[in-house]
Amino acid sequence: MRTTTDFSPLYRSFIGFDHLAGLIDQASRNEKQSTYPPFNVELLSEDQYRITMAVAGFAENELDIESKQNHLIITGTKHSANQKSSVQNSQRKFLHQGIAERGFERKFQLGDHIKVIGAFMENGLLHVDLEREIPEALKPKKIVINGKSLLNTNKQVIKPEC
Repeated sequence: MRTTTDFSPLYRSFIGFDHLAGLIDQASRNEKQSTYPPFNVELLSEDQYRITMAVAGFAENELDIESKQNHLIITGTKHSANQKSSVQNSQRKFLHQGIAERGFERKFQLGDHIKVIGAFMENGLLHVDLEREIPEALKPKKIVINGKSLLNTNKQVIKPEC
């Protein structure tokens, strides 16, 4: 049984789209990725997004947000304040422990021209705001039809001799 998709026809017929085919291939792999912590991705407007992550039990200084090479990496590291608190934690007896006290690393693949605007915490939720900023050179331009070519029209035509 075949579990992977062959994207080689895309490489042959779509020049310059190999990055897109690579992203599709990477997304289709069956990687075991942790579901902790849970998160939402919201579309706020046409070019604005928000990632909301449940980080109950983490302080702001235990979270790290890094954006590099079209990746957003959010890391949470639990620090014990001192040895006394770790001794108290070892003496605690849970009947049910549903609040995880472990570190995490969550990676998000960002599209082209997506940048992180800011982040804030509210009620145990980490909100990361993102925005798409398309460079002026890539925005659509209206082309006016003026009836004359702007290229040099004084080219010589070479006729083949028979």
